[in-house]
Amino acid sequence: MEQRSVLMLGGSGQAGTETAALLRRWYPTLPLTIAGRDLDRARRVADRLGAATAVRVDLTRGDLGRPADERYSAVVAALWDERLHGLRYAQRRGLPYLSVSSGPVDIAPEVVMGAQNTGAAPILLASHWCAGALTLAVSHLAREYERVDAVRIGAVLDERDTGGPAGMADLERWSATTSAALVRRDGVFTWLPAPDARAEVIASDGTAVPGEYIAILDVPSIAHATDAPNVHFAFAVGASTGRRRGGPASLEVRIDIEGAAPGGAPLRTGRYLTHAAGQRPLTALGMALGVERLLALRGAPVPPGIHTPEALVDPAHAVERMLEGGAVLTDAPGAG
Repeated sequence: MEQRSVLMLGGSGQAGTETAALLRRWYPTLPLTIAGRDLDRARRVADRLGAATAVRVDLTRGDLGRPADERYSAVVAALWDERLHGLRYAQRRGLPYLSVSSGPVDIAPEVVMGAQNTGAAPILLASHWCAGALTLAVSHLAREYERVDAVRIGAVLDERDTGGPAGMADLERWSATTSAALVRRDGVFTWLPAPDARAEVIASDGTAVPGEYIAILDVPSIAHATDAPNVHFAFAVGASTGRRRGGPASLEVRIDIEGAAPGGAPLRTGRYLTHAAGQRPLTALGMALGVERLLALRGAPVPPGIHTPEALVDPAHAVERMLEGGAVLTDAPGAG
């Protein structure tokens, strides 16, 4: 049977282009449809990929401006779809759907749409750091624990690595939506006002970068995946270790976990997840892993309903893919 194409809304943007390239590397014959407002740009991306087509879409229209007889295997929103026409398009056709641009506050319309029609299609909400790649890495590291008491994340985003115009718009929208931070303390999800959300992130070279705790989907995802009663995510924008060393902007995230080892002995570990090429490779990886699962290219078919990355993707497989793609996991100095 002929395999239908994956419709990638925003497929010619930075995140969409890298995700499509990764999927092409993993699955050379997987059909892809690169959709965007600029058809010439989409065609250039499709031509480089091979086994891909380009189309123009109109996100102000419920039918996306596409003919009614077009058939796809999934819809990927690699951009902010403010009217959620991409999601409705997927629901009406029973297609798996993935999104990556909704924060914890503006995720509400997606959740309500999914809850109103739970049997329509699987919906993967992957608006996490690097589209869920970080949460999957934490879930993998937490497997050596019998009990997890606390997970503390500290991420540094280089100011030269904030993505294209769509990525910048996402950051600005999220910061405008709420200045409060979402943390879990003693099992309670708590909103911290901006003055109480200040934090310091220690980069992998030991540099302290001023930052703040933020509201991000990784906090509830990690809390529920590990059952940790204490979870926070500190975020800083500044020069990365890679750039301070004279190289390109790098990605660096510190992961600290406290709890008990099998048998009950106290256990504390600290790791750095880094990538010399910045955040885009891991963001593309998170998205590609989601598409892979939604299409059942790995694992069983995904049932209709609302899903998160850690609920669908095997963390060990995710980490293996990260390391294949150039990410590095190292012990944090002084941890353990």
